[in-house]
Parts: sequence; structure tokens; C-alpha cells
Amino acid sequence: MSEPMFVNLSETEPTAIESLCMKCEKNGTTRILLSKIPHFKEIIIMAFECPHCGFRNNELQSAGVVNERGHTITLSVKNKEDMNRQMVKSDYCSVKFLELDVEIPANNNRGLLTTIEGLLDNAIEDLSVGQPVRKHTDEVVYKRIEEIIAALNGYRDNPDFTLILDDPSGNSYVENKCLPNQDPQIKLRWYTRTPEQQAFLGLQENQTPAEKAVEQAIHSGGSEMLNDKGIPEVMSFPANCPSCNRPCATNMHMLNIPHFKEVVVMATNCDECGYKSNEVKAGGSVSEKGKRIILRITDPEDLSRDILKSETCGLRIPEVDLELTSGTLGGRFTTVEGLIRQVHDELRQRASFIEGDSATNAAKKKWNVFLENLSLVADGKKMPVTLIVDDPLANSYLQNLYAPDPDPEMTIEEYERDWDTNEDLGLNDMKVDNYETAQQEH
Repeated sequence: MSEPMFVNLSETEPTAIESLCMKCEKNGTTRILLSKIPHFKEIIIMAFECPHCGFRNNELQSAGVVNERGHTITLSVKNKEDMNRQMVKSDYCSVKFLELDVEIPANNNRGLLTTIEGLLDNAIEDLSVGQPVRKHTDEVVYKRIEEIIAALNGYRDNPDFTLILDDPSGNSYVENKCLPNQDPQIKLRWYTRTPEQQAFLGLQENQTPAEKAVEQAIHSGGSEMLNDKGIPEVMSFPANCPSCNRPCATNMHMLNIPHFKEVVVMATNCDECGYKSNEVKAGGSVSEKGKRIILRITDPEDLSRDILKSETCGLRIPEVDLELTSGTLGGRFTTVEGLIRQVHDELRQRASFIEGDSATNAAKKKWNVFLENLSLVADGKKMPVTLIVDDPLANSYLQNLYAPDPDPEMTIEEYERDWDTNEDLGLNDMKVDNYETAQQEH
């Protein structure tokens, strides 16, 4: 078996090559490391150093696949401890300092693995380039940039600002200081890329085969998913494995869940690396209200309940301090036990920063206790616990073992969505009545 090209940081040494220094035009050394880091998958880290003039530079490039959706990360920096948060800025990520209304555009030739303070230093350094020339050619612009540099320097001593990372590739990351809980200073929002962003990433602007198949299934009736013999049809279309990026097949089927609605179930199985996954997309119209399902898990049999977790669903187990925001893990159709184990594996894989050298012993201990408690819940050894499934689109489902009678261990609540939730879901700008007339007026 061939050795993997991309390995963990602690498992390999960088490759050193001689290269030209662009400052003094003498030869320096570039070190290249192929590695993996959380939320960024495979990366290429490059560091250049010139022994003659002392010039140094480092870059980071993504070597993994692009996420299905883009995301924005909003971080409220309130103290000097926040300045030490580790972050990954991908090649396609733009950075905005909200209070200053200053935006650093995406540079598809420069990704960064740094801290918030390091990002601040890079911004000051980039803005300072060319200032002596601007002072004589355009004094107005010179003074404005000097004001921005002074404000950024002020953030070093008195950090109190808001940072927004907008990454259409979905491959940027800011360290969560409150793991396993949600960080109150970080707000993560996923969004569907525009055709312009697709082109910027070098992706095709049209729908992928998976998106076309899902749209066809959603808009078609359930009877159309039957073959000539009346047997439910499973559609198959080509895709790439999210783990090894090799070609594989994704199977799709339209399923009618009793006492719920029709959903599209997709399953991917890679023969090359053994990767398996399933995803669920809800069909039908948008529900007028959100739905919150509260299940009291008191018996191991409760772990075998079927659960459909949609893409917009959040998940909480207060007894073990588990809280997943909407969009985490995507859509899943599994059992309660299977979902908890998937959460456990995903958190261990994606939160490697908390287990690395940069984490404190107290943080590591707290993280290991959290993962152990999560395993105990999945094994049925920690009971009773409360599972809260909160879906603003009411597209999630939890099996009622007493159907059609009410389940004594399960409570279902409907609630009105607030304006911010509708805005995140893209519902505030959606017009379904007289839309043709409104379009003609514009």
C-alpha cells in the first residue's frame, strides 16, 4: 500500500528546496509541508527564508475539496486572549474589520494559518506598503490610510472590534475557546454560493449532477420514483468522494416517512477508501412555523429510534453540554445512537486544535471528559438525558414508538420564527404571491 501524501503535522518533516529571493535576488530556502489541519482538510504549507537579506514569507494553500456551501464567520474580539485565537484563512476568504469598514479582499494566491494578532499585523504591513509614495502623490488617501493603520495599532493594546470572514469555499476557521460548547463570540452562517462565486472558485456555474437529481426528485411526485414493476427506484449519479476525492457513485431515493413527509435520501459509498455517508433533503413546501422536539432518553430502546436531522436542524443534550448549531453535520437519516456517534466522531476529527500542542492541559481534560460523556450516552450507560431537536423549517423527524398515540417521553413544540432566523434562511426576501407583477414593476 502506498504511503499517504498528506499526513498530520507531527508525522513528517518539511521538504526544503533552493529558490530565488524576490527581494535581494539571491538564493534562499523554501520549505514545503503537505499536511492536514481541522476544518481545512489537506493543505500545503510553504515557508521561505533568505539568509542574505533576512526576508521571510509564509503561505498556505488548500489542497482539499471545496465545501458544498460557503460560510461567514463573525468574531467579536473583546480582550487580549482573543488575539491569540488560531485561525485559518483560505485563499478565497475576504476579511472585514466591521467598525472601520475596512475589507481585505480575497487573494487566491495567499492563504494564512495564523492568529488574530498575526492577521492584524499582516493587515498593517500590507497597508503600510507604498505609503511614502502616496504621501507625495495623493495626500488625502495617505492620511486616510494612516488613520486606519493607527486604529489597527490601537486594537493591539485595546482589542475591542468585530472581525468578519467571508469564505465562499467554506474552508476557513476560527478557534472556538468554549469547546465543546458553542462560543458566544463566534457566529457561523452557511450560505449557497452565487454563480459569480462559483466562477471565482473555478467551479462550474450550472448545477451538479447531485443537485439536478435532488431537484428532479423534489419536484416530481412519489409515484414517479417507481420502476415499471412498481418497485421503488434508486437513482445513481457520479460524484467525488469527500474523503479521498476519487470518483464514486451516490445513490438517491425518494422516501415517504409515515406521519411526516416525503424526503430525499442520498447515500455515498467509496470503494477506494471505504468512506460512507448519507444525507437527507426534505421535500415539499416551507413550513409556516419552526418545530422543537424534546425527547427524554430513559431507556436504551430510545437510542434505537429513527431520527431525521435536516440541514437546518440544531441539536442539544444539556446534560453533557452538547450544542450543535444549524447546518452542523448536514442532513442525516439514522438512529439516535447513530447520530450521537456521528457527532462524537465528527467533533474529534474536526476539533484537533484542542488536542494539539497549543491547547492547555485544562482544556484537553475538559474536552476528553466531554467526549467520554458523549460515548456513555451513545452506549446507554448515562441516563436519563434530554435530546432537543430544534428545526426552524420543521423538516426534522423523531420516531414516535407509540404512534398514532402520543409518546409520553416526547414533547413537540411549534414556534414562530423571528426575523433574524428568516433572514438566515433567505425567507424575508422570498415572494410567492404576485411575484410576476412585482418583477415587472422593477
